[in-house]
Amino acid sequence: MLPGEIQPMNTKKRILILGGGFGGLYTALELEKVLGRRGDIDVTLISSENFFLFTPMLHEVAASDLDITHIVSPLRKLLKRVRFFVGDVEAIDLEARKVSVSHGESHHHHELEYDHLVLALGAVTNFYGNKGLERTALTMKSLGDAIHLRNRLISKLEEADFECLSDRRNELLTFIVAGGGFAGVETIAGVNDFLRESLKFYPNLTENDLRVVLVHGGDVILPELSAKLGRYAEKKLESRGVEIHVDKLVTKVEGKTTTLSDGTRIEAGTIVWTAGTAAHPILSTLPCAKESGRVLADETMSVAGFDGLWALGDCAAVPDTASGGFHPPTAQHAIRQGKVLARNLVSAIDGRKARPFSFETIGQLAAIGRRTGVAQIMGVNFSGFVAWWLWRTIYLMKLPRLEKKLRVAIDWSLDLLFSKDLVEFLTTRSDFVSHESTVPGQNVEASVVPAP
Repeated sequence: MLPGEIQPMNTKKRILILGGGFGGLYTALELEKVLGRRGDIDVTLISSENFFLFTPMLHEVAASDLDITHIVSPLRKLLKRVRFFVGDVEAIDLEARKVSVSHGESHHHHELEYDHLVLALGAVTNFYGNKGLERTALTMKSLGDAIHLRNRLISKLEEADFECLSDRRNELLTFIVAGGGFAGVETIAGVNDFLRESLKFYPNLTENDLRVVLVHGGDVILPELSAKLGRYAEKKLESRGVEIHVDKLVTKVEGKTTTLSDGTRIEAGTIVWTAGTAAHPILSTLPCAKESGRVLADETMSVAGFDGLWALGDCAAVPDTASGGFHPPTAQHAIRQGKVLARNLVSAIDGRKARPFSFETIGQLAAIGRRTGVAQIMGVNFSGFVAWWLWRTIYLMKLPRLEKKLRVAIDWSLDLLFSKDLVEFLTTRSDFVSHESTVPGQNVEASVVPAP
């Protein structure tokens, strides 16, 4: 019997946490700390992946700065007493207090009951109905996305190096990133550095063959920071060969042609979309109040009208009484929301009053390549090497588990001494030979069969 399934005579309170990102994980970790070995509460975390991904370092995997496994931590190693279920959430019945999940290749189904449900499902990429983007663009939300982008960069370099494709080099070696926020800027900075440092290994390619383009809908990139830092980042990227288009949107993608809102047409073999997110689709099936697709919670992260329902992180709109708006969907907020929510859950079970969540952003940082960065910490601006050093120091401290901290620190140290690896990480099976006959003395016809 799985955790949360119907258990006759069970008097334990059952808490289900949906989502293994920052919000879900830190809620579970804080519950472990608060509950200790308390035996009257069962906690189960449900995630579609068996690891926690440290997304702030995702672009470094794409740019070959870090090994692909060093920014992920197995949830089973992080959680000591919270039960863990790898599966996909397929339906949520708030009236019956049940969650339908499936797992495995056969999509085996289970119905899990709960007394308290925590929604921490995060956000997904939003293409805003642009079908061309949906078919063509790469995204940067998951570990698979970063590996896919890294493979694409290397495969385009390999293909363009052949002299028979010299007439297609402009298209093959043009890379567009749409979105000038943190994800887009850090991605294009890493991509640009990786491509330019790799050219020395491709004898038929030069810097003139490369075209790296950033498209942003606002008047200055990194709008989350000050305009001064945004313009500093623009100048640094442009000095390194990045072509920046501000006040423009990607309006159409047809084949290899990307059209911008001012009519500019760019022939590009690769476009990366970081310009839009939306709440998890399953939230639209819930009858609770929403704010821009996110579940509307109160200051304690409880959802009105449904006893035992809580929400946090990217999928929740949590009021910020100080600003009159909502807390931003950032990792630093989700971590702290998780800690407060865990304690509010225990307070609700024990009949005590929940406390409201209150937190003001401490600072925000972005790495913009070549050991430079921009940062705004407690109202103070930093740029250049100091900001880059702060970025690495702060995020290394935030990375879970000492083992991963050491592995990342070693990767960064080796990066100072050696060039980046030009290795594609492919998951296809190797080819094999299929024999048509095995009769002794008979000629055997064999053919190489490509892996499925």
